Amino acid sequence: MTPAANLKAVLDLLQAIAGAGRPADAVVADWFRARRAIGDADRGEILELIQGLLRHHARLGWWLARQGRADLPRTRLLIWLALGAGRTPAEIGRLFSGGASAPGALSDDERALLRQLQGATIEPSEMPDEVRLECPPWAVEPLRRRFGAAFAPEVAALLEAPPLDLRVNPLKTTREQMLAALRDLGVEAEPARMAPHGIRVRERLPLTRLPMLKSGAVEIQDEGSQLVALLVDARPGERVVDFCAGAGGKTLAIAAQMHNKGHVVACDVADARLKRSAERFRRAGFHNIETRVLASETDRWVKRHKLGFDRVLVDAPCSGTGTWRRNPEARWRAPEEGRGLGNLLALQARILASAARLVKPGGRLVYATCSMLPEENEDQVAAFLAAHTAFRAVPLREAAPQIETSAHPEFLSLTPARHATDGFFAAVLRRDAAPEAGED
Repeated sequence: MTPAANLKAVLDLLQAIAGAGRPADAVVADWFRARRAIGDADRGEILELIQGLLRHHARLGWWLARQGRADLPRTRLLIWLALGAGRTPAEIGRLFSGGASAPGALSDDERALLRQLQGATIEPSEMPDEVRLECPPWAVEPLRRRFGAAFAPEVAALLEAPPLDLRVNPLKTTREQMLAALRDLGVEAEPARMAPHGIRVRERLPLTRLPMLKSGAVEIQDEGSQLVALLVDARPGERVVDFCAGAGGKTLAIAAQMHNKGHVVACDVADARLKRSAERFRRAGFHNIETRVLASETDRWVKRHKLGFDRVLVDAPCSGTGTWRRNPEARWRAPEEGRGLGNLLALQARILASAARLVKPGGRLVYATCSMLPEENEDQVAAFLAAHTAFRAVPLREAAPQIETSAHPEFLSLTPARHATDGFFAAVLRRDAAPEAGED
């Protein structure tokens, strides 16, 4: 493909993302899956342009408003090429030639816009901090409360592209063997700093270069997510529930802790998602995992299995603020697909209270989010403990002394700026007594 054809592909992808109502990475994956003839180099160039546009959404929007322009994918791309990629009007004009495999020719108005942008930068001094940091209005106040004076560097870290983290499947191989295999492939990788089965790949590369992904020898999983699963501390022979299993990454890590012995139930309300995860479990070689579709957080299955499990993980649906560097467009969607943050907090509380019924006396309940908002994390745990006196918080240093992340005395609290992981929160709660009177 020519550079002009790649720009045309970018415009097609931007239109697809805008009209899909789905995460951008899923739309992009489907788009490329239907166009397997596109080579790695062109794929990389297209992806780099898409990521640049998504990661500069607010800044490009600010420039559109400043220039009095309609918010269109084509205009965003023109501004990005001029201010982000440093292309001259003449260079952009040659790419927008109107040919069969190129974007339509520039209009006189577009040429005038490019001339007006000459000499400008993507982040002029008069640009507001919230715009420069790509922080949506609904999240500014909560994140300022969370980080105080560290607001700017913490939110700025969410603009950086994340590394590729892998988790080794101990049923099939060891970390040392996988590091050696990656070196043989010419891939630059190193052991994760905190996760015992983690590997960090520093370079950007097509996943097709990693045959160990297809065999189930390794899984893609952020180091922070690996640490959350580690807090479950599942033992061989135990009964464990991953209450909001999603794609099953943490479920796999939990089953690995158990050496494929015992029983893991992966629950979710999304049947299609569980079916995809079941294939992932088979590929990885685990036979101790059962999938269970729930009608809701209060499904009858929960009541029937009350006090029946040693460990329960609640990886609750959340605002996803901790994953913005992976899903930059997610910050511009209201929390949880249009529901307000208040409704999301209420859902989290219901899920946590319902899942807690599954935990037997002496068992462990782990509440986790990929959010950095106190309302979804510490405040949610405090409210739960106040209403469920049979549970107590287990300090992080007691629950997982091998994890050394910060001076936080009670909970796992990770951020990209401090730990180079996605933003994660997790609290370990222990049931010390049988249910109280009136507890369902």
